[in-house]
Amino acid sequence: MLKEFLICVAAFVLFAASAGNTTALTDQEQLGKNLFFDHDLSQPKGQDCAACHAPSVGFTGDHDAINKHGAVYEGAVTERFGNRKPPTAAYAGDSPILDLAKGTWTGGMFWDGRATGWTLRDPLAEQALGPFLNPLEQNLPDPSEVVSRVSVSSYGGLFNKVCGSATVKYDCIGRAIAAYERSADVTSFTSKFDLGKLTKQEKDGLALFKGKGKCDRCHLSKGKKPVFTDYTYDNLGIPRNPENPFYNEPLFNPLGVAWVDEGLGGFLYKDPTYFNVARTEIGKEKVPTLRNVAKGSCETELDNPNCVTKAYGHNGYFKSLKSIVHFYNTRDVLPVCGGIKNAPGVDCWPLPEVGLNINMKEVGNLGLTPGEEDDIVAFLNALSDTYTALPP
Repeated sequence: MLKEFLICVAAFVLFAASAGNTTALTDQEQLGKNLFFDHDLSQPKGQDCAACHAPSVGFTGDHDAINKHGAVYEGAVTERFGNRKPPTAAYAGDSPILDLAKGTWTGGMFWDGRATGWTLRDPLAEQALGPFLNPLEQNLPDPSEVVSRVSVSSYGGLFNKVCGSATVKYDCIGRAIAAYERSADVTSFTSKFDLGKLTKQEKDGLALFKGKGKCDRCHLSKGKKPVFTDYTYDNLGIPRNPENPFYNEPLFNPLGVAWVDEGLGGFLYKDPTYFNVARTEIGKEKVPTLRNVAKGSCETELDNPNCVTKAYGHNGYFKSLKSIVHFYNTRDVLPVCGGIKNAPGVDCWPLPEVGLNINMKEVGNLGLTPGEEDDIVAFLNALSDTYTALPP
């Protein structure tokens, strides 16, 4: 009888995790969740954080058609797009304040590090506030408008309870969203990797990840609950995504197709304090976590009726994990594409978007076999959480 009872309990726990049960949240975390899923915090109304950071795919973009092409998401205003693929909002809470530690920039949020943490002492809270006032995203005019809308929302009482005594209520909103993103509802550590249930192929992939594939050099796997990033910045030589819709936004991108994503270096150039060191950071983008990198992807979840194509790289150039792993393996082996008969990834690779500061030590010529590439992809698939958050 006891054995049968334990089996039933285990089955219930597994079902609840996979079905997206609601975890217990503090008042601050619950406020953050309400804010994250609030469609009224945009102008015009209709766009919430989840529009670009959907739980079903690991808190990044979940639109198949978009990911197959430009991979950059439309904001609240029709035909206004950002310039990069949405990064995941999960497993971001440990990113330190942006700092030039031991000669290497570490920390911050966004692909280019512009949510530094220098103001609120919390990069994630600063990042959470960015989209509200960005005309390419939620397009609200100022912090007071955000606070006003939250105050009269259905959860206004909770907002007053959490932020009523805050000196700057707008900052309190950012901290609440950050608290939610750090909670077990978003950062759940419920993957096969965490449960210690890897298959032989996945274990082989992990060994390659740490060894021959050199993935572990930047996507650290040490510790009890690794998040698979060292929070640094790299230019991997990724080609430009020719379908990026930002090229066709003259109001916000007067350079058009001549625009180049300078990453961290582009952000640092704007600050006179760092102008002299910015050139060595041109083209570098933040090393992302690899947790949930395969979650919701049709590449690895063939039995998932709601799966989508997922895009990879800061600009979404790659449309599968296999293709980006193959790029890391063969970037410096295959020649540069030079004609219409060339097939990128098969017999050539396009030129990098930014030719400066490319990482030549850890990617480009890894000597992996096709089977070894598949093993690494299998391991990456084992980093998908079984738990999926539901809207409030």
